[in-house]
Amino acid sequence: MAHLEGRVQGLRLWNRIYASGKSEVIREDKVTMMMMLKFDLPAHDFRLLDPSFAHPSTILGRDKAIVVSLEHIRGIITADEVLFLNFHDPHDPLVCPLVLELQRRLNPAGVSRASRFESADLSPKRGWTNFRDKFGITWPKNFPFEFKALEVMLQAVCTHLDLQAAELQREGLSLLDELASKISTSKLERVRQLKSTLVATTRRVQKVRDEIEQLVNDKGKLAEMYLTQKKQKMESTSHGDQSLLGNRLSVSVPVSPVASPRDGRKPEKSFSIESRHEGIRSSESVAKKIELEMLLVTFLVVTDNTFNKLTSLKKYIEDTEYIINIQLDSVRNKLIQFELVMTTVSFVVSIFGMVAGIFGMNFPVQLYHSADAFKWVLTVTGAIGITIFLALCWFLKYKRLP
Repeated sequence: MAHLEGRVQGLRLWNRIYASGKSEVIREDKVTMMMMLKFDLPAHDFRLLDPSFAHPSTILGRDKAIVVSLEHIRGIITADEVLFLNFHDPHDPLVCPLVLELQRRLNPAGVSRASRFESADLSPKRGWTNFRDKFGITWPKNFPFEFKALEVMLQAVCTHLDLQAAELQREGLSLLDELASKISTSKLERVRQLKSTLVATTRRVQKVRDEIEQLVNDKGKLAEMYLTQKKQKMESTSHGDQSLLGNRLSVSVPVSPVASPRDGRKPEKSFSIESRHEGIRSSESVAKKIELEMLLVTFLVVTDNTFNKLTSLKKYIEDTEYIINIQLDSVRNKLIQFELVMTTVSFVVSIFGMVAGIFGMNFPVQLYHSADAFKWVLTVTGAIGITIFLALCWFLKYKRLP
C-alpha cells in the first residue's frame, strides 16, 4: 500500500506531441514513463526533469533523445515525438503556449482543433517573440522534427526571460527616477527588493546563456543531437544488412561464363552511384550542422541581449546610488557646517557669561559707581564676541572646512 501511495503521489502530467502535430495529455509516474519510452534513458535525466529539485539549466544530447531542462520548460525530445512536463494542470499557462506553437509549426491546419486551450485565453502569440522574423532567419521546409521542438523550447525560455527583463527594466527605471528626485525609506526598500530580483534574474539568464554557448562550442554534443539523421542511418544500415544477406544468397546461383564480361562493369557503376549518394548525404549533414549552429547562435544572441538589458539596469542602479550618496554627503556637510556655526555662537555667548560671572564676584570695583559702566561693558563684550565670531568664520573658510 505504501508503494502504491508513493506511485500515486509521483504522478505527473505530460503533454505528448507527435511529429504529425497530434497531441495528448498523459498522467504517469517516472517509472512508467521510463518503461513507455522505446529506448533506455538514464534515471539521472528524469531527475533533471523533476520540478521538486532545483537543477541548473541543462541541454543533454543522448543516443536517441534530447533532454531539456531550462527554467519552466522540462521535456524529452525524440525523432518522432516530444514530451513536455506540466507543473500544475493541463492548462498550465507556461506550457500550453509552447504546445500550441509547436503544433502550429508542425500542422498549421490542426491548431484550430485545440479549442480547449483557446477557451482559457492561452494564445501563444500573447507575449511570444518570433526571433526568426526578428533576425530575418528562414529555416528549410525539411527542418528535422527535433530541431523544431528544440527551437520552440528555446524560444519559450528566451521569451519568458526577455519579458521578465523588460518588465524589471521598466519598473526599475521609473523607481530610480523617483528616488533620485526625492529620497524616502519606502523607495529605498523597493530598490533593495529590485536589486535582489535583478541578481536572481541575471543569474538565471547567465545559466541559460552559458548552456547554449557550451553547446555551440562543443561539436561533440552537437553531433549527438541529430536524432533524425541517426535514425535514418540505423534504418539504412538494417536495410543494407538485409540487402547484403540477399546478395550472399544470390551468389550461390551459378552464373553463365559468357555473361560475366558484360556484367563486370556493373560493380563499378554501382560503386560510383553509391559514392555519389554518400557525397549528397555528407553535404546534407554539413548543411544540417550549419542550420543547428545558426539556431543556437540566434538564441545565444537573444540571451546576450537580455543579459545586456539587466547589466544596463544594474549600472543605472549603481549610478543612482552614487548620486544618492553625493546628495547624502551634501546634506551631511550642511549639517556639519550648521553644527560648527552653532558651536561658534555658543562660544561667543559664553563670553557674556564669563563677564557676568566676573562682575558678580564680591570685591570693590570703581565701575560700580559709574552710571554708563553697564552700557560700556555690554558694548565692549559684544564687540569682542563679534570679532571672535568673524575671525573663526574666516579661519574655517580659509581652511576650506564646511
